[in-house]
Amino acid sequence: MTFLRNDIFIRALLRQPTPRTPVWLMRQAGRYLPEYNVTRSRAGSFLALCRNPDLAAEVTLQPLARYALDAAIVFSDILTIPDAMGLGLEFAEGEGPRLARPLREERDVGHLFVPDPGERLRYVTDAVSQARRALEGEVPLIGFAGSPFTLACYMVEGGGSSDFRQLKTMRYRRPDLLHRILDVNARAVTAYLNAQIEAGAQAVMIFDTWGGALAHADYLEFSLAYMRQVLSGLRREHDGARVPNILFTKGGGPWLEAMAGSGCDAVGIDWTVDLGTARTRVGGRVALQGNLDPAALFGDAEAIRGAVAAVLAQYGSGSGHVFNLGHGVSRFTPAESVAELVDSVHELSLAYH
Repeated sequence: MTFLRNDIFIRALLRQPTPRTPVWLMRQAGRYLPEYNVTRSRAGSFLALCRNPDLAAEVTLQPLARYALDAAIVFSDILTIPDAMGLGLEFAEGEGPRLARPLREERDVGHLFVPDPGERLRYVTDAVSQARRALEGEVPLIGFAGSPFTLACYMVEGGGSSDFRQLKTMRYRRPDLLHRILDVNARAVTAYLNAQIEAGAQAVMIFDTWGGALAHADYLEFSLAYMRQVLSGLRREHDGARVPNILFTKGGGPWLEAMAGSGCDAVGIDWTVDLGTARTRVGGRVALQGNLDPAALFGDAEAIRGAVAAVLAQYGSGSGHVFNLGHGVSRFTPAESVAELVDSVHELSLAYH
């Protein structure tokens, strides 16, 4: 078992006592950091950065050099799996991700396969291994993947979408094809996360960015059911230590109870949900992660400190809370605002433990 000098993130996910509330941020390694932009420029492109284990490990650690964060998250992208499936991932500057071969025809769906993480996604597991070694037990390393449904959104639409017209057309005209895509994705995500655990990830997170766009019953059938499938196949221990997992659906407030019963260790929630209400609704079954509005970081130091205090007060006393934003750090966030956030969480959370 590897010794962790700071394990309060892991303990909070397992609802064990901690001296204060741990904090890390979704997209904590990103364009708001000047050093990240320098490394990305060296790589030549976002995809080149993702595919270079040395540079991906380097940017994974950059936020830890600036801030007293309680966890690192490997630098990668959720669309690595569709890319490994041969759908042709590209990132056009200012336009976001595009897949050259979206899934629109039955024959294309029939050709889908589960990629071997050790072969087609080796650059990610290598980055995990390198980042884990470089951390030297300072804080835990988080691995991650997109949810089966969120991956399907990109795979069918061919990129981002405001209305998911192609995917929802498939849902109503050929739900069998959508279920086929989701099943392959679930098996791929399970294999991918387990490979990250083998490589050294000490916790894993499933990002369901677009599940909240579904109708109520459809979320349960087309998103949560397949995340449950992933969770049931995840390794729960590695190297003699428990490997907790986090389930996050942006816009998932209506389904908190169902998410808490999915088999996950923690539920991430966005800023539209009151944290105290969420704690009551999940009834102590899982830890909670979140949920400061990312836009709060555009405020001054006093506003940030007040916003942090409000989130901590909503959760209240006791363990089982991991402080985070309700979504990723904006590229326009001032770097000093993140320092104010982290320092405020560390100082103000002491009173709740």
